[in-house]
Amino acid sequence: MTFQSIGRPSVEVVIVQDAKAGGELIARGIADLLRRKPGALLGVATGSTPLPVYEALTAQVRAGDVDVSRARIAQLDEYVGLPAGHPESYRSVVLREVVEPLGLSPDSFMGPDGSAEDVQAACEAYDAALAAAGGVDLQLLGIGTDGHIGFNEPCSSLASRTRIKTLTERTRVDNARFFGGDIAQVPHHVITQGIGTILEARHLVLLATGEGKAEAVAATVEGPVAAVCPASALQLHPHATVVVDEAAASKLKLADYFRHTYANKPAWQGL
Repeated sequence: MTFQSIGRPSVEVVIVQDAKAGGELIARGIADLLRRKPGALLGVATGSTPLPVYEALTAQVRAGDVDVSRARIAQLDEYVGLPAGHPESYRSVVLREVVEPLGLSPDSFMGPDGSAEDVQAACEAYDAALAAAGGVDLQLLGIGTDGHIGFNEPCSSLASRTRIKTLTERTRVDNARFFGGDIAQVPHHVITQGIGTILEARHLVLLATGEGKAEAVAATVEGPVAAVCPASALQLHPHATVVVDEAAASKLKLADYFRHTYANKPAWQGL
């Protein structure tokens, strides 16, 4: 399959059986992109949701089905204040879960500096670096239970650039599982690509799994475009794909329509 943008709605919803199937579908699309553009800049997300994508892509690499040697990796966000090399800094996570398994050099990786003394300058520098690199070709996204993408919490500006954000308690509670369940260890601040920055990627691919994401998914694709659900900004993008498992699709009113359109779409169109 290929990820193309010709003749498609702004948001395409693809309902798959489970997280593994979603990961394999997206990994095939990334592989197709790299065959067309070997040096593509891939924006990656952290957390448990995108792991099936990275596992499936790694399996393709090891099988010799795709060459990723010229691919570049861009980080979506980073905690502020964690010491360099902290295992839960997103730089460490991306190196561990994406860069190393794919056999890429750390030189292929770019991300914001969450330990910088001047955090605002670090935000501006990363925003500029993404543009200087030619822009993100495909940005993989997860979604929070409150509809956030990256760390753009509800009521973030839809035109926002890479900046420092204060996390909501809900997000800190959700992320405490990565810090041994201790919310006190979860930083209060992060650097995140803004929604405006994210929307500049050529293709946005959001993966959501589990019933806990169902309300956020429905608000994203069927609700109004509103800052209260930051992910709804995907409706403004010319090439956005939302891949969800059955549980995450459970509150979609148009689920049958989404299944029908995907099952009957022209083969040449790709995902």
